[in-house]
Amino acid sequence: MKQIKYITVLLLVFFMLSCDEDFLEPAPISAVSGEDYYRNDQELEKGVINIYDGLQGENSTSSNDNHSTQVEYYLTEMRSDNTRTKSQEGEAAQFESYDVQAVNGIVYDYYRSFYNVIYRANVVIENLDNASDANRAKFEGEAKFLRAYAYFNLVRLFGDIPLIDRVVSPLEKEVQFTRVSASSIYDFIISDLETAVVSLDNNYIPKASRAGAQALLAKVHLTLGNYTDAQVLLESVMQGGFALQSNFNDVFYKERNSEIIFAIEYLPNLSDDSQNFSAEWLNAVGRTVGVNYVTTEARAALDAMGGERTQYSYRQDVDQPTQYQVAKYFPNGELGPDYASDPRLAGNDWIVLRYADVLLMHVEAIMAGGSSTSAAAALSSFQKVRDRAGFTDPVTSITKQELLDERRVELAFENQRFFDLVRFGVAQEVLSSFSVDNGYNFQSTDLLLPIPQAEIGISNGLLQQNPGYN
Repeated sequence: MKQIKYITVLLLVFFMLSCDEDFLEPAPISAVSGEDYYRNDQELEKGVINIYDGLQGENSTSSNDNHSTQVEYYLTEMRSDNTRTKSQEGEAAQFESYDVQAVNGIVYDYYRSFYNVIYRANVVIENLDNASDANRAKFEGEAKFLRAYAYFNLVRLFGDIPLIDRVVSPLEKEVQFTRVSASSIYDFIISDLETAVVSLDNNYIPKASRAGAQALLAKVHLTLGNYTDAQVLLESVMQGGFALQSNFNDVFYKERNSEIIFAIEYLPNLSDDSQNFSAEWLNAVGRTVGVNYVTTEARAALDAMGGERTQYSYRQDVDQPTQYQVAKYFPNGELGPDYASDPRLAGNDWIVLRYADVLLMHVEAIMAGGSSTSAAAALSSFQKVRDRAGFTDPVTSITKQELLDERRVELAFENQRFFDLVRFGVAQEVLSSFSVDNGYNFQSTDLLLPIPQAEIGISNGLLQQNPGYN
């Protein structure tokens, strides 16, 4: 990972020194090109590793670093009814109170981080002609899967966004800063994932794989209401040998287990490859005063419907009994209040796609936007998830609300809740009620985040802001 980072830094320095016209103007990182690199399989493979490295994000406190996945919970869980801050202070509290500002540094961090991932993918794709016949398809499949994943998150969070499908120069401002319709972004995502499905196999799970591409593409189709397409893809994944872990806790602390389809991997006690979000969610061991704390509403849902999952999903803060912490990602799986290693250098992998999610998406695809289903295939998938949670009574029908509730308690604190509410068409209703109950400021325009003001400034007015933000 370090070697790739050094290469990127050298390319940035070279580019800055060679472009006098734009030297003083902040240029998007997606404009950098490594003309003398990526000439063979070995170098292209490093380029692919560099994309994963971009998804990991930097384990640092510098606001200029890309933190990517490590700050995603702010934009997702903390904008749902699942989590909040401990102190209701600072930029973090803007997410829970639905008062996010266009100058919010966390939003800007995430936005630029994922466009950096897209840049890294574009570099690999642009140099595929230099790959051997034996490896070209795999490199293309991985790069396009990861690019599609980045665009899928961005379009769901920001709506219409710039579509950068190649390495561009700093002078191509129309490409960099022209917002393209969300429907066009989704067409691009589907194309990338369809390429990944035919280009990849299942030899590299939990990294990009055919099953991962199929599962992610199915979620895209569910988002768009293409239920039949989603069902076919999900049933293909279900034939791929995945299985639920018998112990729910093992999903998160037995890495590369049979339930994991795609995960962003971290290693403990290495500053370049560890993560700090695990520590951030604890009290007085992270770099904040505590974030992603469990809401009263999420705790009530887990107590009522979580079954055996509840004890592994949240815990009472041992130091402040009125607070409740997310328990799925305690640093390195250590469950006590004390940690043998530095919790700010945690090695817990971040799970993006797992088999329980596939089973519940399968129910959603069969329900096809309806209010309920009694289809045998849907009941079978739903029952598997319920059985693992300790609810073994036979299911005879499933309502839309029951499916949404099951997704909430099964996938709690895994950055799924906000997207689920939007996809099920109930986000405005649920979040409005949640906001009223807690004295927050939710408006319908809060379903999209603001385009970072820094990007609008760099664009010299080409980028337009989302409604509801100054």
